[in-house]
Amino acid sequence: MSVDYRAVQWNPQKKRYDLVLLGGVSGYLAVFAATGLALHPHITIETLLIRAFGTAALILLHVILCIGPLCRLDPRFLPLLYNRRHLGVTMFALAFVHATFATLQFHALGDLNPLVSVLVSNPRLDSVSQFPFELFGAAALMILAVLAATSHDFWLANLTAPVWKALHMGVYAAYGALILHVALGVMQSEPHALTAVLLGSAATLVIGLHLVAGAREVGFDRTDPGPALPDTRRSGAEAEGWVELCGADEIPDQRARIFPLSGERIAVFRYGGKISALSNVCQHQNGPLGEGRIVDGCVTCPWHGYQYLPASGRSPEPFTEQVPTFSVRVIAGRVWVDPRPHPPGTPVVPATWDDGETGDGVDDATGEQRDDRGQTGAWDAYDA
Repeated sequence: MSVDYRAVQWNPQKKRYDLVLLGGVSGYLAVFAATGLALHPHITIETLLIRAFGTAALILLHVILCIGPLCRLDPRFLPLLYNRRHLGVTMFALAFVHATFATLQFHALGDLNPLVSVLVSNPRLDSVSQFPFELFGAAALMILAVLAATSHDFWLANLTAPVWKALHMGVYAAYGALILHVALGVMQSEPHALTAVLLGSAATLVIGLHLVAGAREVGFDRTDPGPALPDTRRSGAEAEGWVELCGADEIPDQRARIFPLSGERIAVFRYGGKISALSNVCQHQNGPLGEGRIVDGCVTCPWHGYQYLPASGRSPEPFTEQVPTFSVRVIAGRVWVDPRPHPPGTPVVPATWDDGETGDGVDDATGEQRDDRGQTGAWDAYDA
């Protein structure tokens, strides 16, 4: 993360990631070319390149779409998520080379502009077996171009995270168009049962992982305890609307537990003898703050290292990101939260808790509310 928008800074982790990515893509293209020449000695180099780059892009897109649900199911896949945008830009580059070679091979020798020829050369929109599959490929490429062009944090910050996220959900439209592009193209040129099986299996894998991960997330959100019922026998944190979540000792030190509450997820962090609650949604890319930990006094998002002071939900200066905060009390060792969020960046006095003893943010000796003075956080972001 940076205050100014700069060219991407490659740290050692990014360099290793990109070297592995480049090596894998180069190795695939080399193996595909060698195998293609061995099986089809008379194939033209142009056709070989079209197929090599096209299949590489399609495989990489499947990998990209599987990363998200896999990370929801198993955190060991998270390292792939940190630099997923690198995969996306690489995939677009492969698709662009594929489209360029295909356009030159099949549309550059006529009287029409090659790009116009792609769109109008085949008018058989009424036939499945003769449908102009190139139109689906062109539509997918345009979507992928927009996603690649807006992958930098400049666009994320200026479009805002929700808009940026909604825009990048267009990858699923591109995926659907590419499946149609490949299915119709193969059916028209070289129909083969194995190709249909591979394509169908890959699509089933992507859809199945999303359904399983989605079902797991929905199941978690259904555990929302909702607001507590009013009870005249209760007082303080147990008053109407407050919700009992867990025991203070059930929250790992310097980490959080995540709870669905009032239609959203909140992260309740314990750090030393203090407990604070804030929105689980990072303002960078909607990352899960509650799955991160406190580093140098700051809640650190596990996706890209964006940080927030736990008592205020504010990024330390000079950074300006803010997330909503929640009021917290600890009564008889149990954590209670007011489900009504404070505006983003609102300082909230942390609840205090010491080795399971009762704490509610009130000093037992003076009866005054303790504050969070002295809470600082050195910036320790590790991803541009």
